[in-house]
Amino acid sequence: MILNSFDLQGKVAIVTGCDTGLGQGMALGLAEAGCSIVGVNRTAPEETIEKMKASGKKFLDVRANLLKQDEIPDIINAAVAEFGKIDILVNNAGIIRREDAIEFSEQNWDDVMNINSKTVFFMSQAVAKQFISQGNGGKIINIASMLSFQGGVRVPSYTASKSAVMGITRAMANEWAKYGINVNAIAPGYMATNNTAALLADAERSKAILERIPADRWGTPADVAGPCVFLASDAASYINGYTIAVDGGWLAR
Repeated sequence: MILNSFDLQGKVAIVTGCDTGLGQGMALGLAEAGCSIVGVNRTAPEETIEKMKASGKKFLDVRANLLKQDEIPDIINAAVAEFGKIDILVNNAGIIRREDAIEFSEQNWDDVMNINSKTVFFMSQAVAKQFISQGNGGKIINIASMLSFQGGVRVPSYTASKSAVMGITRAMANEWAKYGINVNAIAPGYMATNNTAALLADAERSKAILERIPADRWGTPADVAGPCVFLASDAASYINGYTIAVDGGWLAR
């Protein structure tokens, strides 16, 4: 049956930045599809842990500061020690800094670029090495953005980092496909999460955004959970190096 190709029973997925929002939605979606989850967060993902307990799914809480890359080996080791393998990586953790480009600071540039693109690459590299040693391939899903396609305003480092995510997704896919590794990305549109709370609270800005979305609503974490499960499954085994926009039609407008 075709639905069997979406089944993730027995798979192990690392999801970074899953304490709230989109990361939490994808972690819960993967768990519902059958995955054991390794959640990587800077602070305790208390709400996610409670939701996982309620669903009866296996969840390993790993604490790491992904602004730096020196903790990546510990993440891999913890996942393998607990579950014996890794099958899926979701590079969701990221930050944004808002400041006029004419005044944008070097610190705001470096922090965003480090976690949003540098760590994405080196997490992917470390997990790809684990995939290769296991010999069964694997799935890497990077979280890009509409600003992988557009310029944005007052977010130059975020735009640069998310454009880089789309580029390195293609580059890694080109090199690692021969090992049975699929590398793809999801580009969320305007999502109702804690990261966009300020925009939602700005009635004029929120109205202008909504008027451009053909779906006539902001997205939710559940809207990215389905595409994430799809890309993590055998149903997407011939999709490689592609970035899927999940934006309610924003980019098509």
